[in-house]
Formats: sequence, C-alpha cells, structure tokens
Amino acid sequence: QGQLVESGGGLVQAGGSLRLSCAASGRIFSSYAMGWFRQAQGKEREFVAALTRIGGNTNYADSVKGRFTISRDNAKNTVYLQMNNLKPEDTAVYYCVAYYSDPNSGYWGQGTQVTVSS
Repeated sequence: QGQLVESGGGLVQAGGSLRLSCAASGRIFSSYAMGWFRQAQGKEREFVAALTRIGGNTNYADSVKGRFTISRDNAKNTVYLQMNNLKPEDTAVYYCVAYYSDPNSGYWGQGTQVTVSS
C-alpha cells in the first residue's frame, strides 16, 4: 500500500558506501520499530539491522557490525541505513520493515537493489 518507500540502492565498487532511505507514514513511524532485511538471489531473507521505537536501541547482524549504521530522522519520518566498506557479499535486495514485535507481521517496503562489484 506504499506505506514504506525505500530508495538509495545502486551499483557500487567494493569498499564503497551507500545510504538507503525508508520513508514511512507518520502513523507507522511513530508507532513501530524499524528494521532492514536483505535477500540475496537464491538465498533466504536475512536480518540486517533494527532500531527500537523508544530509546533508539540498535541491533545488527554480525556480518554488518562496524560497517552499517541504522538511524532515524523523526522530523522526516525516515529511517536510514548507512553502509560503508561494502563487500560483494552485501549484494542483495534490501527491504525496510516497520513492526511491533514480529517483522513477519509488519509493514514491508518494495525493496531496493544493492549491487557491490569486486
């Protein structure tokens, strides 16, 4: 229903950076935790990062710790995923999700493709 809209994907060389954005409606942004997942071709969807609604606590997959940063701009109802030192294995479709307790029951965006060349 277009309640989450991702942008910022693209093609980048290994070692480069990208910043993904996820714009949400105000109702969703103020009520839910926000997260990022990714799905590489032929693989299952996997968790990347999450940000709690209250307190701003963050959680990251081990594979991206120290390289990716999730943040939110409350004035813009937008959550970001800053991705640095990208690796070819980061290549995937990245999805934004807003959820209360279980991402599987949350609101999902349409996804944005990130491709990292070696």
